Amino acid sequence: MTLSNEKQNLAHEVVEDSNPTNNIDFQTIINRRLNRRSILKGGTGLTAAAFFGALPLVGCTEDDNGSSIVNNDDNAAIPATGELKRPESLKFTAVAHSTAETMSVAAGYKAEMILPLGTPLIYGIEDWKDNREQSAESFEWRMGDNHDGMWFFGKKGRAYDAKASENGLLVMNHEYVNSAELSPFGYDVTEDKNAAPIFQSRRRASDVRREVNCHGVAVVEMKRRTDGMGYEMVRDSKYNRRITSSTTAQLTGPVAGSDLVKTKFDPTGFQTRGINNNCGAGLSPWGTYLTTEENFLGVFARGQDASKLSAADNYGRDRYGATEEHASWGYLWHTPAATDAKIADEFSRWDMTAVGATAADDYRNGFNTFGYITEIDPFDQNSMPQKRTALGRFAHENCAFAPVKQGRPVVFYMGDDSRGEYIYKFVSNAMWSNSDIGGGLKAGDKYMNEGTLYTAIFNEEGSGKWKPLIHGQNELDASNSVLPFNGQDEVLVFARAAADVLGATKMDRPEWVSVSPITGEVYVTLTNNKYRGVRDDQPVSATNPRSYDAGGKARGNDNGHIIRWAETDGDHAATSFEWDIYLFAAPSDLSAENLSELNDSNDLSSPDGLYFDPRGVLWIQTDDGAYTDTTNCMLLAALPGNVSDGTFKTTSAGQQTRVGTPASNDNIKRFFVGPEGCEVTGITMTPDFKTLFINIQHPGNTWGAVAGGSTPRSATVMITKEDGDVILAESFVSA
Repeated sequence: MTLSNEKQNLAHEVVEDSNPTNNIDFQTIINRRLNRRSILKGGTGLTAAAFFGALPLVGCTEDDNGSSIVNNDDNAAIPATGELKRPESLKFTAVAHSTAETMSVAAGYKAEMILPLGTPLIYGIEDWKDNREQSAESFEWRMGDNHDGMWFFGKKGRAYDAKASENGLLVMNHEYVNSAELSPFGYDVTEDKNAAPIFQSRRRASDVRREVNCHGVAVVEMKRRTDGMGYEMVRDSKYNRRITSSTTAQLTGPVAGSDLVKTKFDPTGFQTRGINNNCGAGLSPWGTYLTTEENFLGVFARGQDASKLSAADNYGRDRYGATEEHASWGYLWHTPAATDAKIADEFSRWDMTAVGATAADDYRNGFNTFGYITEIDPFDQNSMPQKRTALGRFAHENCAFAPVKQGRPVVFYMGDDSRGEYIYKFVSNAMWSNSDIGGGLKAGDKYMNEGTLYTAIFNEEGSGKWKPLIHGQNELDASNSVLPFNGQDEVLVFARAAADVLGATKMDRPEWVSVSPITGEVYVTLTNNKYRGVRDDQPVSATNPRSYDAGGKARGNDNGHIIRWAETDGDHAATSFEWDIYLFAAPSDLSAENLSELNDSNDLSSPDGLYFDPRGVLWIQTDDGAYTDTTNCMLLAALPGNVSDGTFKTTSAGQQTRVGTPASNDNIKRFFVGPEGCEVTGITMTPDFKTLFINIQHPGNTWGAVAGGSTPRSATVMITKEDGDVILAESFVSA
C-alpha cells in the first residue's frame, strides 16, 4: 500500500500539546484589576540611525592573507540610499482578499518565484523533473522542501559585508516535507500488524533518506541580475551547501557532555547527527545565522520502555510529547529494515526507545540532542553547526536579538510554539564588544554558551517579570517532586518542566519574535489556540483574553493576536517589563472580536512570521486555516506605536485587557497575498531595501510547478519595485 499525502503532511498540521500545569491560576489570582501602572512612553528612545549602528551592519573585507577585517566605522551601517526614517503612514494601495491559485502583490511591485524545491545548487545534477522522484542522495545538493525562516548576508569579495547588496548569501530553513511534492506516486509501506506497535508500518530506506536530506538549511550565493532588478543564483558557488538532518552538529554550552545527550553515535555527548524541523530564523549580532528546531518530536518514535527508565526520565519525555508508543507524525524514519549495521544505525537513531544496557548502546537520548537554537557560519563552508544549549530546549520558533550596546549583555528572545507554552529570553554573561562583529562561531562561543535563560510571567494588571532558570534556585533542584533537577544541564534539557516550576504564563502558541528598532519594544505572535477558554488548564486571561465561536466552530482563540512589552528603563537585561496587546487578528466582520478595528484592507487571521526591517516597518505573515474561505495567507506591512498607546477593552468572554492603537489604513495594510493553500513565511530584505524575500510553503494546485507540470512546489518569492526604487519608497522620505 502507499502512505497517503494526508498522513505525510501531518508534520505541519499537528501542534504538540504536553503542558499539564495550571500555571495560569498562579498569576490570574495576583490581580484581576487592570489599573495599569504608568510605563515608559518613549520606549528606549532609539532612532533608526542608532539601530543601524547597533546591528552587525558593517563593512568587512579580507586582507591578502584571507583574514577578515571588520570596518567599525560608526556610520558604516547606514545604507547607501541614506538614512530613512520610519514613515508616519503607509502610502501603497492595499491588496484585496484573494483565493486565487496565483499570488498578488501591491501595485507598482513585481513578485517572482525563485529557488523552488529541488533546484540544483551545483552542476552535474539534473534539473527538477515533474512527477518524478529525484534521487535521495541528490538532495544533498538541491533546495529542500517547505522553505521557511531566512536571512540575506551581504558579501563583498570572500567576506561578510552587511552594507553589500550586489552579492550575498541567502540562507534559509527547510522545515518539513510534503509527500505530494517529493514523491507524487506515494511511498511504499509494508504493513505487519504482528510487529511492535511502532514498527507495524515500515518504509523504504531511499524514501526516508530523501526526506532526511530535504530538511535542514540551504546556503545559496546570489548576485544582482544584469538588469539591476532582483537576483539570480550563482550555481556551483563554493558557498552553496546543504545542512541536513544527517549533518554532524556540535553540542555546546552546559548540556555538552551531559549524560542526557550521550548516545551510541557519540558516547561522550558532544556531537549529534542532524538539525531538524527548522522553522523561523534569526541573525546574530556578529553576523552568523541562527536556525531553530521546532517540531522535532514529529520524526522520533518511542516504544514501550517506561519500565526501564526512572519516573523523572519518563516525565521529561512526556513533557515534550514523547509518550510510549509514539510512532512519529507519519514520517516513520526509524522503520527501514537493514542487515548492514551502518545502514541500520542510520535509521535506528530516530527511535528513542531504551533497548540497550546503557545509553551508549542505543538512541534513548537522541531526542534530547534536538530542540536547540543552532548557529551556522554561512561564510565558512567547512564549519560545523553549533547547537547552543544554554538557550534552552523546546519547540523554538525563531530567535531575535535586542539591539546591542557596547559593554552590555547580548539578549535573545524566543517563543515555544505549542499550545499553552512559554516565552523566554537569554542574557549573555559576556558583555558586547563591537570588535566581535564578523567573529563567526568563536563569537558565538563567547556570547551563547554562558548566560541566564529566563521565562516570562505576565501579570494581569499589565506588569511582568522574568524568572531565571538556574539550578539551585526557585525549587529547580533535586528536591523537586515532579522532575528532580540535578544540574543546569537537566534544567536546560527539560526547560519546559523548569518553566512550569517557575509559574511561567501559558500562551497561545508563541511564534516569531521581533524587536522594534524605533522603540526597543519586543513583539511576539500568538498564532491561535483552540483550547483557550475551553480546557480548564487554559482559561482566558488578560494576555490571552479571547474565546469565541467563529462561524459555527468550537470556542477558542481561532484567529490569534500579537503581544508586546517594554523592558523596564529600556534595559533588555532587566527582569521586569510592561505589556499590552498590539493587535488582535480577526475577520473584519467578526464584530465582537475585532478589537483592533480591522477593515477589508488589513484584516487577517493567525499571525505567524514577524519581522521589523531596520526602518521600523513591521512585516506580519499569516499561517491560517480559519479565514481561508475568504482569503489566502498573506503579508502585511504595519507601523506600530508604543506599549500603552491604546485603551482597555472587554472581550466577548468578559475578559478585560489593554489593546493598542486601533488599526487604520495608515498604520497597517495588506501588501501581498499568496497562492491558494499556502503559508506565507520566512522574510528578509537586502541592505539597500530594494529586494524583499519571502517564502511560500505547501502551495496548492500547480503553483511552483515546472512549465507544463502539475506538481506544486514550495519556493522563495522575490519582490522588487517596478521602478527599481526601495521597497515602500512611496512611504519614506530621505533624512
